[in-house]
Amino acid sequence: MTVNDEALMRAVRAGDLGKLGPLFDRYHGALFDFLNRMTGRRDVAEDLVQEVFLRILKYRATYRDEARFETWVFRIARNARADYFMKRDTVEPLSQEALDSPDEAPGPDGELEQQRDSALLRRALMSLREDRRELIVLARYRGMKHEAIAELLGVDTGTVKVRIHRALNELRDLFLRMAQRPSCDVKTSRRSLSTI
Repeated sequence: MTVNDEALMRAVRAGDLGKLGPLFDRYHGALFDFLNRMTGRRDVAEDLVQEVFLRILKYRATYRDEARFETWVFRIARNARADYFMKRDTVEPLSQEALDSPDEAPGPDGELEQQRDSALLRRALMSLREDRRELIVLARYRGMKHEAIAELLGVDTGTVKVRIHRALNELRDLFLRMAQRPSCDVKTSRRSLSTI
């Protein structure tokens, strides 16, 4: 029988720190993916995932019984990311390598078009304002429900739906503008965009 996240977190809060292991197993990949897509830097994302789990231990007494663990842990991740960049006074510029590197999503190896389209999509995503990028990452890449995003951001569900719609439209427009540059095949790029 699988114990749900909330029960595990209640046990951690009560002092059973061994229950943090299953939570780490369930969430470290999702948190890394979120933080990597938000920062564009694998090394920073790895450090921030560790910071998130340290904060879970440090602030375990603040976990409320009625809270969904997923929402609570992503709130911690958002705060850890904000604190990381605040300590540096400026957002570190993304390297060209970070923008050009394709996602490591499974797919046929050696397909240059897929890699180029993936890199183009990543570049378009990283070009969005941070709040819009965050919505897309949470909704599309993490598969978080609109209600959970609304709880995380402290807004109503309708607002989240509208913001996601606008962010996706902006991403589509950016992607298509980038795809129309001479080195891109627009037909192939449109196919890649439909996977978002």
